[in-house]
Amino acid sequence: MPFNLPIALTWLRVAAIPLVVAVFYLPNSWLTPFDKNLTATVIFIFAAVTDWLDGFLARKMKQESAFGQFLDPVADKLIVAAALLVLLNMDRVQVWVALIIIGREITISALREWMALLGAGKSVAVHMVGKLKTTAQLVAIPFLLLNDTIFGWLNCAQVGTWLIWIASFLTLWSMFYYMKKALPQIVEKAK
Repeated sequence: MPFNLPIALTWLRVAAIPLVVAVFYLPNSWLTPFDKNLTATVIFIFAAVTDWLDGFLARKMKQESAFGQFLDPVADKLIVAAALLVLLNMDRVQVWVALIIIGREITISALREWMALLGAGKSVAVHMVGKLKTTAQLVAIPFLLLNDTIFGWLNCAQVGTWLIWIASFLTLWSMFYYMKKALPQIVEKAK
């Protein structure tokens, strides 16, 4: 298992997962509800930035690796799922949104594993639609975590809700895209 700066950043994203969750379970005497929201938002944004930065550095420093390509999307899926479960617990996101996003991640991960076993893993390689889906999720979730009004007029809960609905649509779109790409190989192998 290689270890370099890009992979270290990905591991930092994994380490941020329990922090985002734990902040909301601290006593109110330690952090006010607003401070909990703000702290979780800052941690999540830091993690989201490392998602871009680790890939950028891996390419720039020529430190791309199979392990990094495996760990990066796993870290993304874990932090998004953890944040969604926290938001669901606080009634800041609808159940159907969490089911779509988490269900898609499980479905496509299983599909990729199956396609790799069939020797057709490249047919479901990461595509721009998948990256767009991840970006939409990583932008929507901080608004839902903050759950406050900023600049005196921007209602983060409302903006976050609209953005997570858009992210849910992109999530479904990307799932159908990958399934459509895999279908010819599945049909061919079934013959």
